[in-house]
Amino acid sequence: MTSSPGSPDSPGSPGSPGNGASASDDLFQLVFRSAPWTFQSLYVTARLGLADLLGDGPRTSDELAAATGSDADALYRFCRAVAALGLFREHPGRVFELTPSGEAFRGGGLAQFTIVNGAENFRSWADVMYTVRTGKPAFDRIYGMPAFAFLDRDEEARKVFHTMVGRGTVPPAVDSCDFSSDTTVVDLGGSVGTLLAHVLRERPGLRGVLQDLPTVVGEAPAVLAGAGVADRVEVVGRSFFDGVPAGGSTYVLSRVLHDWGDDDALRILRNVRAVMTKDSRLVVIDQVIPEGGGFHPGKFSDLQMLVVLGGRERTVEEFRDLLLRAGLKVRALRPPANDPAGSPRTEAVIEAGV
Repeated sequence: MTSSPGSPDSPGSPGSPGNGASASDDLFQLVFRSAPWTFQSLYVTARLGLADLLGDGPRTSDELAAATGSDADALYRFCRAVAALGLFREHPGRVFELTPSGEAFRGGGLAQFTIVNGAENFRSWADVMYTVRTGKPAFDRIYGMPAFAFLDRDEEARKVFHTMVGRGTVPPAVDSCDFSSDTTVVDLGGSVGTLLAHVLRERPGLRGVLQDLPTVVGEAPAVLAGAGVADRVEVVGRSFFDGVPAGGSTYVLSRVLHDWGDDDALRILRNVRAVMTKDSRLVVIDQVIPEGGGFHPGKFSDLQMLVVLGGRERTVEEFRDLLLRAGLKVRALRPPANDPAGSPRTEAVIEAGV
């Protein structure tokens, strides 16, 4: 195939037969801007740390190529495309400058998110028809193992993933939770402890337990120490499938259950239920897909869970049913504060008890 997107003889070009007559300009723009070349240009930007390199001022694409070990002409063409997306500003002489939008790619969670989804996850989407036809994650087929097993074995991929989690934003929904009567908050699958540190930082009388895999929690002490809460947190390196610490007044599953299909999610919830008392509660923070039509970011993150992890986003009723099957009842549900069609970071809070 030699035709390029947008060329006169390309099947996907505005002037090609069957395009203008059958599809609106808006639809074409959606398809064109969401195509692989757009996201993978951002992946190149994040993977090479181009925003960080431009952080001290404009540089030529040749200088960026030398600093990153890249082909000068190829990198110029990527930089030009990224400038068209608004992250860079191009000046004469192949000079590029970072824009305010590009600042978001300077070593933060967004850059790590792009790296995670531009590497192994991206390759999984290339085999998406396997998932459509079997209901199984394409990731497992391509890499011969589930995604979390891959992360456990691949140190580089694991580091990038948990850097993303550690540098990413704490779900705004957690600030709607009342921890005033709590004694111990247990964060299950809490990665390096970013959320737990956020909760404990403003509550000096509160203690915490952080549980995640042994290969994950190794970096947690530094994160917790940086927040000034390390002396109030017990770090447990163990899978929640193997058990959950007892003694918590609140158990938190933040952005966890959507990683798993119903059978595995039930195993997690039943382990939590086994150590809960009548006075303790479970707090679930996750996307909740509204019933009916219309745009909602959870409908698309649901596909990511399906293709990469074999997990799923859920509706309120699906959460109710899942919790009930685990022996838990929903006590409260707080939908996202933002419009459902707004930020993909918005999640709901579900509180449950025995």
